[in-house]
Amino acid sequence: MIRFIYNLLWPIGLLFFLPGYFLKMIRRGGYREKFGQRLGIYDCDVRVRLSRQRSTWLHAVSVGEVNIALKLANALRALEPDLRCVLTTTTTTGFALANQNASSWMEVMYTPLDYWPIMRRAFAVIRPVRIVLVEAEVWPNLAAEAHARRVPLVLVNARLSPRSEQRYRRFRVFVAPTFRRLDLVCVPEREDIDRWAALGVPRDRIRVTGSIKYDPEGFDHTMEAQRAGEVVATSLRDVSPALNPDRAVLFGGSTHRGEEEILATVFLRLRQQFPSLRLFIAPRHVERLREIRARLDALGLRVALASKARMDGEPNKADCVLLDTTGELQRWYDIATVVFVGKSLTAHGGQNPVEPILAGKPVVFGPHMENFGMLAKTLVSRKAAIQVRDADSLERAIVELLQDTEARQRLVQNALEVLSTHKGATERAAALVHEVHSVP
Repeated sequence: MIRFIYNLLWPIGLLFFLPGYFLKMIRRGGYREKFGQRLGIYDCDVRVRLSRQRSTWLHAVSVGEVNIALKLANALRALEPDLRCVLTTTTTTGFALANQNASSWMEVMYTPLDYWPIMRRAFAVIRPVRIVLVEAEVWPNLAAEAHARRVPLVLVNARLSPRSEQRYRRFRVFVAPTFRRLDLVCVPEREDIDRWAALGVPRDRIRVTGSIKYDPEGFDHTMEAQRAGEVVATSLRDVSPALNPDRAVLFGGSTHRGEEEILATVFLRLRQQFPSLRLFIAPRHVERLREIRARLDALGLRVALASKARMDGEPNKADCVLLDTTGELQRWYDIATVVFVGKSLTAHGGQNPVEPILAGKPVVFGPHMENFGMLAKTLVSRKAAIQVRDADSLERAIVELLQDTEARQRLVQNALEVLSTHKGATERAAALVHEVHSVP
């Protein structure tokens, strides 16, 4: 009955959210490419490739989840040499990253919308032997169709933000039937068992594996690009002449609206004490570049785009360099002296602090790290990261780190020790997924 109501209201909900959905797609660009796949419509070439062998269906929403899916797929391939995967993703940025890094045995597609006729068409083409969902993407029709076809449904790196958990608990009567259809749930922490069980997942199907996202093993941010033979548009070598050891770099990673201006203001004050300091900013959404550049120009900064490094060496002359490409952030962390983790000061949720830590950089973040709450709390309590309240405390924290090389090294070392508890999470999750197969 609940699913019947869901499908009855789905077209109405789509019409309500459609304007905002299309607006977001237009801003991010690339929305026309393979748009039919979102409706379960696939061209002949895709159908032929998928008809040759049944696949493991991996679903990852955007960039962060795609990185997890790629790590898991490679670990699973080591256990199953003939493995073939379909990797579906929702966002155009996730699709671009997946396309760039996917191996030849992976088919990258857009996620079909969760409406029962669309989902049925997708299942008929993909023919999954199992479905692996990354982090929190459990949809009613997808789960019901998998159950009807006796296809195992797995959730890896199962994540519950406080907001999502509260919402799920409030509507437990509606979500529990879907969560009960999960055959395996791999959670990062032991404390997560009770949280998922409270939402309807049987306890005997929940396993603690650690977080794939935090797993330092196999974390090579250049491997996929090299294997794909891609020539990356920007290069650290193009800006390195101006980045000798005497030139410190304040790096804002995955920043959100308002944080760029705060970083720029802090940077301008810090330059009075550290004249050679430079600012690098990687906004979470590159479609905001024009807006960001205009605001930074208004503050009197000389701003350059990283993509122009090859052409005219402009970034070497700039005060601030904006990264205007997708999927290269981890590689760029190598040049940082101190990293500010975005979406934590003027927005809620926080971005992933693990990438700069694994690059050997000290991290600072704001008070809003809800999406990584347990990790952020552990990092702060173990003196492995610095959490600030506002712009003033951010400035003080950066000054202390820029002045003290040993303090930066201690912060990084402590952070790596925190992450070591998740070492091997990818292999543990892969081993559990390997044991799950569909019933003929």
